[in-house]
Amino acid sequence: MTQPILLRVSNFKAYVWDVDDINILRSHHHICGILTGTLPHLSSQNIFLGLPLQLMPEEAVLLVENGIAVLVDDPSAHHIPSQSALKLWKEARLNDIRQQIALTEEKGSIEASNPDRAMSESAKRKRKEREERRARAMANAAPGVPAEDNPSPHPTSENPSQAIIGEAPDSTIVMPSGSYTVNIPASSSKLEWYVPHSNASLTIAREAGIWLYPSTLQERARCGVFRDLWEKGYYMGGGIKFGGEYLVYPGDPLRYHSHFVASVIEAPDAALRPMEIVAHGRLGTGTKKAHLLCEWNDETRVVSYLSVEWAGFG
Repeated sequence: MTQPILLRVSNFKAYVWDVDDINILRSHHHICGILTGTLPHLSSQNIFLGLPLQLMPEEAVLLVENGIAVLVDDPSAHHIPSQSALKLWKEARLNDIRQQIALTEEKGSIEASNPDRAMSESAKRKRKEREERRARAMANAAPGVPAEDNPSPHPTSENPSQAIIGEAPDSTIVMPSGSYTVNIPASSSKLEWYVPHSNASLTIAREAGIWLYPSTLQERARCGVFRDLWEKGYYMGGGIKFGGEYLVYPGDPLRYHSHFVASVIEAPDAALRPMEIVAHGRLGTGTKKAHLLCEWNDETRVVSYLSVEWAGFG
């Protein structure tokens, strides 16, 4: 039996930090979520973002009820590390930096020995311009302060453009003056002082005070509609930009356009004005989608559907 996925809860929001778990959710469980982190060196991040993946509360409820995931109180899982554990973590981090420096130097030597793979003149010029702009920005940040009066925290006498990372003399590392990358693990699972406590059910999580959804009729209706569409094989994403609760996709949203915009009606006797139906129909047609009215019955736990499309006359 596979281990349940850890949904790390912070401020009543569920996040997934493991890339493998995200792939499992997307490929096997039709769960989309929203990537909320930023990725370095990308100017436009409207579609593809980085970790973590934030789940809709309906997605989190579905996963926990089906035994696919458990809720973890993430803030309380981080304990104060011991000095020995912190020392080991620092040593491992410095080893990673050393390896990255070695790879950078190896890449530089290969490019120097192979002119065809070396950086083009245009790229070199742009890189030099970026470094000059960065230097001017740093100079403008502290005007009138001589360099000798504002030394760097870890200066080097041989090469002032090099930086030293580390706190103790025996763990200092001189970083190359060129560009380099420091990888920071996104997940805390491997940290010795990270001890998560799993809440296997919504009731336990609610009693622990880390999860409250669903707590109203509207929230129960959203969970019921979401589950029913999910069981029919659809993928759901946020539909607030299209005037509904969900966008309903026939397959992976990266491969298909959504067919429906779904609105949740919390009860059979809930009020629905004619102008709302007209607005949903016109908006759905304008965005090349049908609007799906999803009526939830809290007593029978059954969902009824009605699709609305704007039809032409004549």
